[in-house]
Amino acid sequence: MKIKQLMISLIALMLLNVSVMAQNTPPKREFRGAWIQAINGQFKGKSATEMQQMLTQQLDALQAAGINAIIFQVRPEADALYVSSIEPWSRYLSGVQGQAPNPYWDPMAWMIEECHKRNMEFHAWINPYRAKTQASAQTDPKHITNQHPEWFLPYNNQLFFNPALPECRAYIRSVVTDIVTRYDVDALHMDDYFYPYPANGQEFPDEADYQRLGAGFNNKGDWRRHNVNLLIEEIHNLIRELKPWVKFGVSPFGIYRNQKSDPYGSDTNGLQNYDELFADILLWVNNGWIDYNIPQIYWHVGHPAADYGKLVDWWAKHAGNRPLYIGQSILNTVQNADPNNPNQHQLPLKMRLQRQYQTIQGSCQWYTQNIVDNVGNYTELLKQVYHKYPALPPTSPFMDNKAPKKVSRLAVIGTDDGPVLMWTAPAAKTEMDRAVCYVVYRFAKGERVDLSDPSHIVVITRDTYYNLPLSIEPGQYTYVVTALDRLHNESKLAKKKIKL
Repeated sequence: MKIKQLMISLIALMLLNVSVMAQNTPPKREFRGAWIQAINGQFKGKSATEMQQMLTQQLDALQAAGINAIIFQVRPEADALYVSSIEPWSRYLSGVQGQAPNPYWDPMAWMIEECHKRNMEFHAWINPYRAKTQASAQTDPKHITNQHPEWFLPYNNQLFFNPALPECRAYIRSVVTDIVTRYDVDALHMDDYFYPYPANGQEFPDEADYQRLGAGFNNKGDWRRHNVNLLIEEIHNLIRELKPWVKFGVSPFGIYRNQKSDPYGSDTNGLQNYDELFADILLWVNNGWIDYNIPQIYWHVGHPAADYGKLVDWWAKHAGNRPLYIGQSILNTVQNADPNNPNQHQLPLKMRLQRQYQTIQGSCQWYTQNIVDNVGNYTELLKQVYHKYPALPPTSPFMDNKAPKKVSRLAVIGTDDGPVLMWTAPAAKTEMDRAVCYVVYRFAKGERVDLSDPSHIVVITRDTYYNLPLSIEPGQYTYVVTALDRLHNESKLAKKKIKL
């Protein structure tokens, strides 16, 4: 009997170890994003050269840490960190709204090129409603608040587009159209600011609009949610019409609703998207109005009001109808110890929790400078453990599930610099079918060709060639090349045995 119990215990322990290893083994497909913000003033007053040097340092650090998607803030307050005929240059560049960079350059165009050079997605991050972060801030005469002051509402020393007005929605759609049509963005991204975060003792001044426009709604909350829903659905449909391969995502506040407000909600006690920000995230997910969701779960495991583990579990179980990624606060993670291992901060624990759910397909880091600074050895842990191997971004089968054709004419060419593996891009009838990058895998003699194992990925590249390394152990290798389209559908393989 004791032997039987011992065997059962050993089997259970083995299964547990396998489970833990599976959770820590980097998957082949995972969203690994990072936010780069402008509103903190990190670019203000810098020359083009200085800003490019700073961004290059950040992108290089993120690439080394395995990041495959950049969410870059291009519209902090109805302004532009890009060339726009609609909105003025952002004061977060020169310090003066409307003042063009000198020498003249386009930060968003430059970032897109640099991200794609590193095989990172570029997500253009806009704030939909915020027009002034400080009511007293000087605005350019062409700023929309000066052109149409009747569209805006003051609140908590800021100025906001009135979400109830169809004119505001039309204007925001025009900004989205401009970005999506003129720039090769991979996604359009909105942050957590919908109706403004509530300020103590202040009511958002839209009572007159509710009385005028709220017929058919039982309460102001439903009417406000309807206003935001209209914008989200309209932007989703607009982007699909303009470029059906461009994704539309949001990064909402980390709590949808508390259980005290709704039995369907999470076991938390904090501000709520649904009730205070009037953002009905689950409706957007379930109606397919957004293409990914990154709730900002910036708390730690054990937080008394908003426990990270409880929130990850809640989102995983309720928001899986669209790709779900977890917004991570690096500082919060490294400043709090694992409750079961006080000598270790919470990154290992959080990654275990995140990767145990099939509905969670990655995470996004807040914020980039912490990666550059390797705060709490966070970056090294990503490099050595959690992002040890390259990862392809998740697919979006609800947008497109057709893979490109496979590459052809796979061959090795001798050059003065050594052997080069070359191939020809597959033919494509439409932009959705076009191969935009390639995955090169390597397998040693005797190894089974298994494309599900990311440890065999040697490079993800936009080139149609790969310089074969001379530094690896001599022998025969099988090289495999696949093609990826804009939504990361992977083609069938082409392979070649090569002796090095």
